[in-house]
Amino acid sequence: MSASVSYAVSDSLTMLRRNLKHALRYPSLTFAVVIMPVMMLLLFNYVYGGALGAGIGGGSYIDYVTPGILLMAAASGSLVTAIGVCVDMTEGIVNRFRTMAISRSAFLAGHVVGSVIQTMLGLVLVVGAALAMGFRPNAGLVEWLAAVGLLLFVTVALTWISAGIGLVAKTVESASNLPMPIQFLPFIGSAIVPPDSMPTALRWFAEYQPFTPIIETLRGLLMGTPIGNSAWSALAWCTGLTLIGYFWSRSVFYRR
Repeated sequence: MSASVSYAVSDSLTMLRRNLKHALRYPSLTFAVVIMPVMMLLLFNYVYGGALGAGIGGGSYIDYVTPGILLMAAASGSLVTAIGVCVDMTEGIVNRFRTMAISRSAFLAGHVVGSVIQTMLGLVLVVGAALAMGFRPNAGLVEWLAAVGLLLFVTVALTWISAGIGLVAKTVESASNLPMPIQFLPFIGSAIVPPDSMPTALRWFAEYQPFTPIIETLRGLLMGTPIGNSAWSALAWCTGLTLIGYFWSRSVFYRR
């Protein structure tokens, strides 16, 4: 490993420790991000599950909705990145970092990796809540590993995009609001109901938006439903979103 790469990795780990310590000292935001998906599980399973479950073609509604809620939890976790990056940019700490011998890539890397770790831990809690509500996946070890890998991939993609949002946001309030469409996009997909039940125009959008193939792949891995070409579409979307978020956030950061 070259000296420059080793230098960047060391600084990134320092920034990661900084962000994880912030999360431990101020857990309210992380707690809220975890609680929201659990509240959605409770709402859709116990309040709307009876009505919505009748339209999914048999089976338990909690088994249908849980993969979609997991994706919503991954999207909600990215909110932490946008807020954290914006706070650092607006409070002047980044200007202080720039006067120090710190790798420029370490700032974003620390935020992104820290947020991904928090989000993945939150997903474990959401899965635990779903199991307590009756979620019964039939996935084997390989399918679980593939599902975790897909959730990790989409979390990384959304976190990089949120990092870019945090960089362009002028205030913390706008940083918390701008990622909201990403968090609710799964609703206009197959997260809650099958797209076949939607009006024609909305069904077309639901079928071709990024989150639907990801949800269908995750649902197929966990519940054994047909995946078809959704896996390739999911990987393509995750790759594209990761590259867009990564290069966009780096470009914005280096220009400021």
